[in-house]
Amino acid sequence: MITPVLPSYSRAPLSFVKGEGAWLVEADGRRFLDYAAGIAVTALGHAHPALVKALTDQANALWHTSNLYNVPQQEALAERLVEHTFADTMFFCNSGTEAGELAVKMARKYWYEKGQPERTTILTFEGSFHGRSIAMISAAGGEKLTKGFGPLLEGFEHLPFGDHDALRDAAARADVGAIMVEPVQGEGGIRPLPDACLKGLRDLCDEHGLLLILDEIQCGMGRTGKLFAHEWAGITPDIMMVAKGIGGGFPLGALLATEEAACGMTPGTHGSTYGGNPLGCAVGCAVMDEITKDGFLDDVNRRAGMLRQKLEGLVASHPDIFAGVRGEGFMLGLMCKVPNMDVVKAGYDQLILTVPGGDNVVRLLPALTLSDAEIADGIDRLDRAATALEGSAHDAAE
Repeated sequence: MITPVLPSYSRAPLSFVKGEGAWLVEADGRRFLDYAAGIAVTALGHAHPALVKALTDQANALWHTSNLYNVPQQEALAERLVEHTFADTMFFCNSGTEAGELAVKMARKYWYEKGQPERTTILTFEGSFHGRSIAMISAAGGEKLTKGFGPLLEGFEHLPFGDHDALRDAAARADVGAIMVEPVQGEGGIRPLPDACLKGLRDLCDEHGLLLILDEIQCGMGRTGKLFAHEWAGITPDIMMVAKGIGGGFPLGALLATEEAACGMTPGTHGSTYGGNPLGCAVGCAVMDEITKDGFLDDVNRRAGMLRQKLEGLVASHPDIFAGVRGEGFMLGLMCKVPNMDVVKAGYDQLILTVPGGDNVVRLLPALTLSDAEIADGIDRLDRAATALEGSAHDAAE
């Protein structure tokens, strides 16, 4: 018999009832060190005082009015993002998938308004993940996402990751209007795009007049040590998808754009009932205020460097379990020699939470507020998990 909740997830047998910073408390009282952060969502940890205050203050004042009217909290968050990013304008929604949907609409409408409606093709890359709607699984194209859900949405061409010749050839075609890419693939296994490649993409888009769409849903909001990952390469996109960390755990997403890229999005071209509601935007303002404080990201980089160094030592200590570390900031991947879910499950036994990813990688996506002590504690727990796996392999061999 089917469960009341649609069984579309393979859930771990864990039920959490309370969160405190980098910790989650299970219903039976066990305390787990959270290196998952709701898949890079609780960027400031659980129950951060500034976010709790912003949410409760707003909840006591006003929850919802709709976008039929001005929403002051929405305008305040937009002003913060304009101040700290490339963007001139933005649309607020509830999730990264919704931001991706609008990115596609905005790109198509741009070329329609420019008198070139045939430029509908968006170039995407193998291993990408942009969400679970029909448009977004069509954009990613992987069989794991698309099998059984055809017919898919037309207008996307999937290129091999790192094939520069294929990219240059495709970008020159008359039907191509945009390139969509994650600066760091998350679901694909923490695969960073080198700075030189991001710069090359920007140059290629400029050469052919294409729009550059960046998906910073997982790698944005301080996750890599900059407010947004593309900043490391010194480039700017035309359109950018944001979600996850921007709400610190409250459902919130945004599509950021230049005035030029957004020129076709006039009244009536897009909308959302809940998008940009006072509750979400009040929390988003609090998140932005914390992440953009003087010295915050400098300290994130210091602590992320410490975590990376300790992980390199962990890999060296367990060469039969791990193959290496990759990623940036607090968006790191342990490349595994054993099945990655074995590592994740061994972590449960040591009361640490991690996230499986593509390419047999275990993702480490802790809160940006993770302390020095919690870094050392996490490494100890991962070390014990790896030791347990080694012991199991030894027992099986006897």
